[in-house]
Amino acid sequence: MTGPEIALRAVHDSDLPVFYRQSNDPQALHMAAFTAEDPADREAFEAHWARIRTAPDVVVRTVLCDGDVVGHAAVYGAPGEREVTYWVDRAYWGRGIATAALRALLAEVTERPLHARVAADNAGSLRVLEKCGFRVVARETGYAPARGAETDELVLTSAG
Repeated sequence: MTGPEIALRAVHDSDLPVFYRQSNDPQALHMAAFTAEDPADREAFEAHWARIRTAPDVVVRTVLCDGDVVGHAAVYGAPGEREVTYWVDRAYWGRGIATAALRALLAEVTERPLHARVAADNAGSLRVLEKCGFRVVARETGYAPARGAETDELVLTSAG
């Protein structure tokens, strides 16, 4: 038995409505914690995606599962401080899709170190990052818009 086929590709305009819907899932927002101030602000969403899709220092990809758009993954930031981020539709959680997508992104973006941040209570995302070679290097507290409260956050680094 084989698992689903996971692939990354460039972001298409037709992916954005899917991303917008995903970014407004209350349970996913709570788990992500550190999100846009108002995820329902469509104008801000469109401006954000226009900016990152044209930024020369951002590598952003659509995550496909068996050909369906299920999320996105990216690397962004200044050299030496670059971070990974990813989002997978909640309907696909727990199937190894985020791990496969992040591994594919890390194979494409070979510079190291890379960093990541995750809400300390987001065990699923922490597991994804650890499976991909990230290790916790710090713990911080910051305001998480999706929770409307100060939230513990883990900072991770991958050197290899």
